[in-house]
Amino acid sequence: MSSAIPPVPPLPARPAAQAARESARVEGDGYDPATDPDDTGVPTTAGSDAAEIGRGFLRALFDVSFRTFITRRLASVFYVVGLIVIAIGFLVYFIGGIVRGASALGYNPGAGISLIVATLVLVPLFSFLAVIVLRFIIEAVVALIAIAENTERTAENTRG
Repeated sequence: MSSAIPPVPPLPARPAAQAARESARVEGDGYDPATDPDDTGVPTTAGSDAAEIGRGFLRALFDVSFRTFITRRLASVFYVVGLIVIAIGFLVYFIGGIVRGASALGYNPGAGISLIVATLVLVPLFSFLAVIVLRFIIEAVVALIAIAENTERTAENTRG
Protein backbone atom coordinates (compact mmCIF):
# COMPACT_ATOMS: atom_id res chain seq x y z
CA MET A 1 0.00 0.00 0.00
CA SER A 2 1.28 3.40 -0.86
CA SER A 3 0.45 6.37 1.26
CA ALA A 4 0.94 8.92 -1.47
CA ILE A 5 -1.05 12.09 -0.98
CA PRO A 6 -3.10 12.97 -4.04
CA PRO A 7 -2.25 16.31 -5.64
CA VAL A 8 -4.30 19.29 -4.57
CA PRO A 9 -6.49 20.58 -7.40
CA PRO A 10 -5.72 24.10 -8.54
CA LEU A 11 -7.82 26.97 -7.25
CA PRO A 12 -10.21 28.63 -9.67
CA ALA A 13 -9.10 31.82 -11.35
CA ARG A 14 -11.65 33.85 -9.38
CA PRO A 15 -13.88 33.26 -6.32
CA ALA A 16 -17.51 32.25 -6.80
CA ALA A 17 -18.81 35.54 -5.38
CA GLN A 18 -16.78 37.52 -7.92
CA ALA A 19 -18.00 35.30 -10.79
CA ALA A 20 -21.60 35.79 -9.64
CA ARG A 21 -21.17 39.57 -9.50
CA GLU A 22 -19.75 39.62 -13.01
CA SER A 23 -22.52 37.33 -14.25
CA ALA A 24 -25.18 39.57 -12.69
CA ARG A 25 -23.71 42.60 -14.46
CA VAL A 26 -23.74 40.81 -17.80
CA GLU A 27 -27.18 39.18 -17.49
CA GLY A 28 -28.84 42.05 -15.63
CA ASP A 29 -30.97 39.80 -13.39
CA GLY A 30 -30.62 42.08 -10.37
CA TYR A 31 -28.87 39.44 -8.30
CA ASP A 32 -26.56 40.82 -5.63
CA PRO A 33 -24.15 38.26 -4.14
CA ALA A 34 -23.57 40.51 -1.13
CA THR A 35 -27.15 39.86 0.01
CA ASP A 36 -27.03 36.12 -0.72
CA PRO A 37 -26.99 34.30 2.65
CA ASP A 38 -25.57 31.02 1.33
CA ASP A 39 -22.95 32.62 -0.98
CA THR A 40 -23.35 29.97 -3.67
CA GLY A 41 -23.87 32.42 -6.48
CA VAL A 42 -27.29 30.96 -7.34
CA PRO A 43 -30.00 33.64 -7.14
CA THR A 44 -33.16 32.83 -5.23
CA THR A 45 -36.34 32.59 -7.27
CA ALA A 46 -38.87 33.70 -4.67
CA GLY A 47 -39.44 37.45 -4.52
CA SER A 48 -40.77 39.33 -1.55
CA ASP A 49 -44.09 40.20 -3.19
CA ALA A 50 -46.82 37.90 -1.82
CA ALA A 51 -49.09 38.49 -4.81
CA GLU A 52 -46.33 37.41 -7.20
CA ILE A 53 -45.77 34.25 -5.17
CA GLY A 54 -49.51 33.51 -5.28
CA ARG A 55 -49.63 33.98 -9.04
CA GLY A 56 -46.59 31.74 -9.38
CA PHE A 57 -48.30 29.08 -7.30
CA LEU A 58 -51.46 29.15 -9.40
CA ARG A 59 -49.39 29.12 -12.58
CA ALA A 60 -47.45 26.11 -11.27
CA LEU A 61 -50.64 24.37 -10.17
CA PHE A 62 -52.07 24.41 -13.70
CA ASP A 63 -48.77 23.72 -15.47
CA VAL A 64 -49.64 20.65 -17.56
CA SER A 65 -46.00 20.10 -18.56
CA PHE A 66 -45.01 19.59 -14.88
CA ARG A 67 -41.94 21.80 -15.20
CA THR A 68 -42.71 23.61 -11.93
CA PHE A 69 -42.99 21.70 -8.65
CA ILE A 70 -45.49 22.72 -5.98
CA THR A 71 -44.73 19.88 -3.56
CA ARG A 72 -42.09 21.85 -1.68
CA ARG A 73 -44.52 24.71 -1.18
CA LEU A 74 -47.23 22.39 0.11
CA ALA A 75 -45.07 20.09 2.26
CA SER A 76 -45.85 21.96 5.48
CA VAL A 77 -49.58 21.89 4.69
CA PHE A 78 -49.45 18.13 4.09
CA TYR A 79 -47.52 17.68 7.32
CA VAL A 80 -50.02 19.67 9.39
CA VAL A 81 -52.97 17.85 7.81
CA GLY A 82 -51.25 14.51 8.47
CA LEU A 83 -50.64 15.47 12.10
CA ILE A 84 -54.30 16.42 12.49
CA VAL A 85 -55.42 13.08 11.02
CA ILE A 86 -53.03 11.19 13.31
CA ALA A 87 -54.29 13.17 16.33
CA ILE A 88 -57.92 12.40 15.45
CA GLY A 89 -57.05 8.71 15.04
CA PHE A 90 -55.21 8.78 18.36
CA LEU A 91 -58.22 10.25 20.16
CA VAL A 92 -60.70 7.85 18.55
CA TYR A 93 -58.67 4.72 19.31
CA PHE A 94 -57.54 5.90 22.76
CA ILE A 95 -61.00 6.87 23.99
CA GLY A 96 -62.59 3.86 22.27
CA GLY A 97 -60.09 1.44 23.82
CA ILE A 98 -60.55 2.88 27.31
CA VAL A 99 -64.36 2.80 27.01
CA ARG A 100 -64.37 -0.78 25.66
CA GLY A 101 -61.91 -1.85 28.35
CA ALA A 102 -64.02 -0.26 31.09
CA SER A 103 -67.19 -1.89 29.76
CA ALA A 104 -65.44 -5.29 29.56
CA LEU A 105 -64.44 -5.04 33.24
CA GLY A 106 -68.03 -5.92 34.24
CA TYR A 107 -68.20 -9.33 32.59
CA ASN A 108 -64.49 -10.23 32.07
CA PRO A 109 -62.11 -8.28 34.32
CA GLY A 110 -58.96 -9.82 32.80
CA ALA A 111 -59.92 -8.83 29.28
CA GLY A 112 -60.94 -5.35 30.42
CA ILE A 113 -57.65 -4.71 32.20
CA SER A 114 -55.70 -6.12 29.25
CA LEU A 115 -57.57 -3.89 26.82
CA ILE A 116 -57.00 -0.79 28.94
CA VAL A 117 -53.28 -1.52 29.38
CA ALA A 118 -52.87 -2.32 25.67
CA THR A 119 -54.67 0.91 24.78
CA LEU A 120 -52.48 2.96 27.13
CA VAL A 121 -49.30 1.46 25.64
CA LEU A 122 -50.01 0.69 21.98
CA VAL A 123 -52.12 3.64 20.84
CA PRO A 124 -49.51 6.30 21.82
CA LEU A 125 -46.71 4.10 20.43
CA PHE A 126 -48.42 3.60 17.06
CA SER A 127 -49.35 7.28 16.90
CA PHE A 128 -45.74 8.26 17.53
CA LEU A 129 -44.55 5.84 14.85
CA ALA A 130 -47.16 7.24 12.44
CA VAL A 131 -45.78 10.76 12.99
CA ILE A 132 -42.25 9.50 12.28
CA VAL A 133 -43.35 7.70 9.10
CA LEU A 134 -45.30 10.77 7.94
CA ARG A 135 -42.24 12.95 8.47
CA PHE A 136 -39.97 10.48 6.63
CA ILE A 137 -42.31 10.30 3.65
CA ILE A 138 -42.70 14.06 3.36
CA GLU A 139 -38.94 14.62 3.75
CA ALA A 140 -38.23 11.98 1.09
CA VAL A 141 -40.64 13.57 -1.37
CA VAL A 142 -39.25 17.05 -0.72
CA ALA A 143 -35.68 15.74 -1.11
CA LEU A 144 -36.59 14.11 -4.44
CA ILE A 145 -38.14 17.35 -5.67
CA ALA A 146 -35.07 19.31 -4.53
CA ILE A 147 -32.83 16.88 -6.40
CA ALA A 148 -34.96 17.27 -9.52
CA GLU A 149 -34.89 21.07 -9.28
CA ASN A 150 -31.12 21.14 -8.71
CA THR A 151 -30.53 18.70 -11.57
CA GLU A 152 -32.66 20.84 -13.89
CA ARG A 153 -30.77 23.96 -12.82
CA THR A 154 -27.43 22.23 -13.38
CA ALA A 155 -28.53 21.02 -16.81
CA GLU A 156 -29.57 24.56 -17.77
CA ASN A 157 -26.21 25.97 -16.69
CA THR A 158 -24.21 23.35 -18.59
CA ARG A 159 -26.08 23.57 -21.91
CA GLY A 160 -24.10 26.28 -23.33
